[in-house]
Amino acid sequence: MSNSHVGAISAYFDDLAPDWVRDQIKAAKKNRVLDPSYPYGKRMEKGAYEEDLAALQIELVKMLAWVRESGARVAVVFEGRDAAGKGGAIKRMRENLNPRAAGVVALSKPTEREAGQWYFQRYIKHLPAAGEIRLFDRSWYNRGVVEQVFDFCTDAQRETFFAQLPGFESTLVQDGIHLTKIWLNVGRAEQLRRFLDREGDPLKQWKLSWIDVDGLQKWDAYSEAIAETLERSHTTAAPWTIIRSDDKRRARLAVIRAVLQGLEYDGKDSDVTGAPDPEITGGPEIWSDPGHVTR
Repeated sequence: MSNSHVGAISAYFDDLAPDWVRDQIKAAKKNRVLDPSYPYGKRMEKGAYEEDLAALQIELVKMLAWVRESGARVAVVFEGRDAAGKGGAIKRMRENLNPRAAGVVALSKPTEREAGQWYFQRYIKHLPAAGEIRLFDRSWYNRGVVEQVFDFCTDAQRETFFAQLPGFESTLVQDGIHLTKIWLNVGRAEQLRRFLDREGDPLKQWKLSWIDVDGLQKWDAYSEAIAETLERSHTTAAPWTIIRSDDKRRARLAVIRAVLQGLEYDGKDSDVTGAPDPEITGGPEIWSDPGHVTR
């Protein structure tokens, strides 16, 4: 099946992308990180990455065993700009876990009936039961960002969302759900480079959508919506963990460590889990808009 969006990314690159974005991509060398503000100039070495990932995946297996035996409930929210690496991080988390207990929630556009429900209602039925992990590949935060950028909701609906959000998440935590919220932050040039890679790979073209294509021209609108959302939803009960994901390898390791950090499971090896890399991990204070950076 052909994808009608193939070619649109290249057209944006040729005709509409800011000059500095185009220049950074054209000048990029293999394994170089494009964003000059990123704390590492090169991607993490593959051998070191694979060694750390293998050790962390063993910890994930231990963690899931504890979840199933103890009846714990774990929910991880993955958010970020398109092509920030959500799917790749989720894949590495799940690839050695029992899919019956560790499921991914990736909801499509609401049905007509769902659109007439309480906004959080369709997400509630996907929350973990005892002995389960649920990884949300995008979540209720669609209302804070994507729906705002594309006018899929009214200002009143969005304000209601922000008014109800702290209570909703606090209720989940008070009821015993271990909730981790991950925001993956990627630079503008790196995002476009990844879209170009998808466009050129027949095995990845299916990932492209009209939202991706139109969203390339809405960087500033996204930035405004993201900044407001993080400010209004970072709470004591449900804080955000921001991870700079220009290097996918470092980001994936940081994601796993961020999830494991808050769980005390049997046999946990703290020497392996450690804390997420502080150079690329933090709260909303490290979120940045690398959309106007030049070399």
